[in-house]
Amino acid sequence: MEDNTQDENNLEFNSRIDLSKLQESVVRVKAELGKVIIGQQDMIELLIVSILANGHSLIEGVPGVAKTVTAKLLAKTMNVDFSRIQFTPDLMPSDILGTSIFNVKTSEFEFKKGPIFSNIILIDEINRAPAKTQAALFEAMAERQITIDGNEFEMQPPFLVFATQNPIEQEGTYRLPEAQLDRFLFKINVHYPTLEEEIQILENKHQQKTTNIEALIDSVLSAEQIAAYQNVIKDIIVEDNLLKYIAAIVNNTRTNANLYLGASPRASIAILEASKAVAAINGRDFITPDDIKKVVGPILCHRIILTPEREMEGLTAEKMVQDLIQTIEIPR
Repeated sequence: MEDNTQDENNLEFNSRIDLSKLQESVVRVKAELGKVIIGQQDMIELLIVSILANGHSLIEGVPGVAKTVTAKLLAKTMNVDFSRIQFTPDLMPSDILGTSIFNVKTSEFEFKKGPIFSNIILIDEINRAPAKTQAALFEAMAERQITIDGNEFEMQPPFLVFATQNPIEQEGTYRLPEAQLDRFLFKINVHYPTLEEEIQILENKHQQKTTNIEALIDSVLSAEQIAAYQNVIKDIIVEDNLLKYIAAIVNNTRTNANLYLGASPRASIAILEASKAVAAINGRDFITPDDIKKVVGPILCHRIILTPEREMEGLTAEKMVQDLIQTIEIPR
């Protein structure tokens, strides 16, 4: 009996990659946000995963559920440049990217950089601006560079876009083009807090003496640390059967009779990168099917389009993705 116990103790898992600093940083970031944000753990977790996986996030929810505040405070926990852009119907692409201004002294045009030239960009209400303004972000988000007047400008890493939007049904919104949506790693749906969380929100607000909540948050991550953690994640081990599992899930979206549009290879790569980040946060140097299942929903839901018949029947993208995962055999 004693021998069996000894064997079980020897089965303790030792990671081949040192993930302790990364885990410690994630805990500290969550602790900082916890000073202000009550609940919304799923949103915070996915935003941290997107930072580690070097991907952009789209946060959707009704007004007042702390979408903008969470993204803003998360940026504050990182010691990097931050800029916020409020999208409006009359916003022009040059208001985001920058514009060439004629300098009278030198008699030459000088390029004045816009707010996109930063590390963390918070785009508030991205679907309030028309398609031409949204399209100005395409190159910056996908290739992390901007071409203006024939000149290329590289974006300084880390370059991450957090965009918030109200649901499409709201008045005065423009639907994001599919090409734009595809450039977001995650679409995170934010729901109302529970009754207990709402009570806690009110208690915290009642006891809060300062109106400047940003002053409560300390910076715990530097640009160098973020870059180092993003590199560590590249070393996470992925078994061949799990690569096939990811490919099978994405391929199913293209052949499924209930879907008008399936996911692209960009979605497969996104699932792979995000799964690695989830594994690292949990202190593992390898991914499991559970890591994949955790990120599939936020990655695929905004990339697939249901057929009109299924949509009329009340089927949602979230339900479709859940059903799709159930049909694919989990590798053992």
